[in-house]
Amino acid sequence: RESDHRAWTPVSYTVTRQNATVQGLTEGKAYFFRIAAENIIGMGPFTETTKEIVIRDPITVPDRPEDLEVKAVTKNSVTLTWNPPKYNGGSDITMYVLESRLIGKEKFHKVTKEKMLDRKYTIEGLKEGDTYEYRVSACNIVGQGKPSFCTKPITCKDEIAPPTLDLDFRDKLIVRVGEAFSLTGRYSGKPAPKVTWLKDDIVVKENDRTKIKTTPTTLCLGVLKSVREDSGKYCVTVENSTGSRKGFCQVNVVDRPSPPVGPVIFDEVHKDHMVVSWKPPLDDGGSEITNYIIEKKDTHRDLWMPVTSATVKTTCKIPKLLEGREYQIRIYAENLYGISDPLISDEMKAKDRFRVPDAPEQPIIKDVTKDSAVVVWNKPYDGGKPITNYIVEKKETMATRWVRVTKDPIFPSTQFKVPDLLEGCEYEFRVSAENEIGVGDPSPPSKPIFARDPIAKPSPPVNPEAVDKTKNSVDLSWQPPRHDGNGKIIGYLVEYQKVGDEEWKKANLTADSCPETKYKVTGLTEGLTYKFRVKAVNAAGESDPSYVPDPVEVKDRLEPPELILDANMAREQQVKAGDTLRLSAVIKGVPFPKVSWKKEDHEVSPKADIEVTGVGSKLEIRNTVHEDGGIYSLTVENPAGSKTVSVKVVVLDKPGPPRNLQVSEVRSDSCYLTWMEPEDDGGSVITNYVVERKDVASAQWVAISSSSKKRSHMAKYLMEGTQYLFRVAAENQFGRGPYVETLKPIKAIDPLHPPGPPKNLHHVDVDKTEVSLVWNRPDRDGGAEITGYLVEYQEDGADEWTKFQTVPMLDCVVTGL
Repeated sequence: RESDHRAWTPVSYTVTRQNATVQGLTEGKAYFFRIAAENIIGMGPFTETTKEIVIRDPITVPDRPEDLEVKAVTKNSVTLTWNPPKYNGGSDITMYVLESRLIGKEKFHKVTKEKMLDRKYTIEGLKEGDTYEYRVSACNIVGQGKPSFCTKPITCKDEIAPPTLDLDFRDKLIVRVGEAFSLTGRYSGKPAPKVTWLKDDIVVKENDRTKIKTTPTTLCLGVLKSVREDSGKYCVTVENSTGSRKGFCQVNVVDRPSPPVGPVIFDEVHKDHMVVSWKPPLDDGGSEITNYIIEKKDTHRDLWMPVTSATVKTTCKIPKLLEGREYQIRIYAENLYGISDPLISDEMKAKDRFRVPDAPEQPIIKDVTKDSAVVVWNKPYDGGKPITNYIVEKKETMATRWVRVTKDPIFPSTQFKVPDLLEGCEYEFRVSAENEIGVGDPSPPSKPIFARDPIAKPSPPVNPEAVDKTKNSVDLSWQPPRHDGNGKIIGYLVEYQKVGDEEWKKANLTADSCPETKYKVTGLTEGLTYKFRVKAVNAAGESDPSYVPDPVEVKDRLEPPELILDANMAREQQVKAGDTLRLSAVIKGVPFPKVSWKKEDHEVSPKADIEVTGVGSKLEIRNTVHEDGGIYSLTVENPAGSKTVSVKVVVLDKPGPPRNLQVSEVRSDSCYLTWMEPEDDGGSVITNYVVERKDVASAQWVAISSSSKKRSHMAKYLMEGTQYLFRVAAENQFGRGPYVETLKPIKAIDPLHPPGPPKNLHHVDVDKTEVSLVWNRPDRDGGAEITGYLVEYQEDGADEWTKFQTVPMLDCVVTGL
């Protein structure tokens, strides 16, 4: 029962041991307990505890403290921290005991003399270089608990750590003018580092706008109401004896630009526009100039008019001005952050300072050809601005429209070769000059010219020679002059001179009577010797004469015939049947020889076309056939002699039919064919034979061999008892010749032989005029069924046998004996 209650509460009725555990009690309360024994008869008296018992856990010393750590070490001090034990032993911690042991000694010594409850302690007055290890214990009302685990050996010396730097800003920072910015971060290091701020390599000093704040772990640079001059490269340096770290930030304080730099320069002034230029602002506000805004104002009015706000160039054309008025120009620079103050120009009157060039003088035309001409002119006054181009125009004299001769600029040359003229057309030309103001008036037109090549006298004819002569004439021949003087050769003048005379006589009176490069000079005297010369003539006149090298004696010329064979007679000619045969030769001889063609000493076929000209002869046979082959001869003859040439002509055709087709060795399923080659192989070697067969009852021929080079073939796979026809054709490279066919059908059966002799012939009965005979079948039937037996008899002593009759059976009665 609780000490302040009178009622007892049962705990257990089933305890057989001499002890029991009472559960469900409240900590801090006081209780009385009693116990009675019981047997089968009943329960005995209770025994009660003499004094009250207060419920509480048993108290022990605390557990060991945890997480003993060294926080700082110097040459004469060590700072330690720790955490309380997990269990205080059931009583509050009353103090901690910190102990140290010099390495090399055995005992730990108490460090603190005073009562210590803080869990952090700095041990001072140590000797530099000594090494200690430390432990700490917790105490409660019961006593001192177990010590903590020892620290690692700690040597007394100043602790060193290189600086670290952790920045809150990036490499670049853009700030508007008037705004504040700050650069912050954290740092560490042992010994404590020194913090230095630089801007563009110069130390930053504090003032009323610039503030620097540094704590043992943080750093900060702040700038209030920033100005453009605050732009720059900021650097923070954290440095101690072990090293240094740096951080950088490019700060750009941006603003609208400063005004463009003047003065405004008037590069061009005209009556209706001006061109002005200026220099960029000295300060672009930290941001690239995006554009300029240009405005104009008539000085008599207060209104500024926009010209453009889109230009990025530092030059601008001011259009739409009124001639004679004075104008001012103002220019703003603009970037991403605003528009600058304006730059205002002086006043300028709109009027032309310069003008277009004057018109050139009348141009001169030279070097005219059939398709080009060179135009030449003098430079005119340039109107105050340099000439940049000349414009050359052309027109046909009868036309009204002028056309530019080229789109390309013509400068600085004062002449131009005009191409693409039409031969024979008449042209005029004019020239205009151009400067940056514009194009001036054109010059007066040039004198008209015709587009044609200039004509000079031709060069003399080339290689004149006497090619033939008779008793009263000489045939001359020559080649055209090397140069026609750019004019058409009208013809030639031929002159002759009797040897010994000084006077040259004209063989033809006008050049156009001899347009060819040959001429027959007639009316000469037989036996005399003459010189000859020839002149070429064009529209410009006569050339110098060209002379025949040697004097010519006028008399009939006699030359034996000469044959110059063309390629088609130089060797054996092969012509494919159906093509055209051509034989030709060049013939020379004086007088011209008589020509005759023969084929193997006979007249040539009437189908041959024979042509004879003054220089040769040609034989032509169209649609040749095999019979047109043979030896062709050409004979030429004149009083000075004769000459004959021959050529073998082979007309290549399909071969003729094979000869003497024979069938032998007939069997029930095969037979053997033989033949002879064709009389005519068509002029080409036989490449193969084609063998075909046909069932007599069928209309269709079937090929049984198409590649045989032999002149025989075994025809296999015949149907026994079927009648067949066979045919054979020869082939060469030009095709297949006609077939030769068997004359009569061949029946596919095995060959028949006479049967063998009957066996065992003997008589079985005899009478006075007859004999009964019997016999057995022969051993072989000869390949066919036996149809009967022929019975003959012979009188003894006679020479001849007498036929009695043919019987179908194996017996016979011979009568009439």
